Amino acid sequence: MKGRHRIMIQNKRLRYEFEIRRNITIIRGNNATGKTTLVDMVREHYENGAASAVELQCDKECTVLEGRTWPAQLSMMQECIVFIDEGNEFVMSDAFAEAIQNTDNYYVIVTREGIPSLPYSVDEIYGIHNSGKYGTLKRTYHKFYHLYPDFDYTIPVQPGLMVTEDSNSGYQFF
Repeated sequence: MKGRHRIMIQNKRLRYEFEIRRNITIIRGNNATGKTTLVDMVREHYENGAASAVELQCDKECTVLEGRTWPAQLSMMQECIVFIDEGNEFVMSDAFAEAIQNTDNYYVIVTREGIPSLPYSVDEIYGIHNSGKYGTLKRTYHKFYHLYPDFDYTIPVQPGLMVTEDSNSGYQFF
């Protein structure tokens, strides 16, 4: 699976809109910013469809990976956008890193910690910013933002040594 994928998921109170561009996207943030709520809404839509009162629009199937049976679940997923909530210990394992190297899925991982076994880009680490107020019946709009700002590349640089990744995921290089 290649390219950009736009995801819009909403219910009566919340709405998330974002675009993922690489196979691994990381979502970080403080408590009560809506990270787990996002994953719960994806799970609810996947399990109950239109009966869930959650509307999800995406050009690919969105699903949630969790629990001890993650290897079996992952083996059945093809060309999906896979959401993984924090608290799933398998994300930190080398077995998980190896397993996702051989899939054509995109992964959206909610975590507060770094994941040293996965090759993800600093440009694909996001936080969630919400506009609106909790505790009201108004819909709250959530917007993803880059945790690391864009770098000014206009200053000429003459490096003495340059490290690059290969044309695949870069994982083999490291």
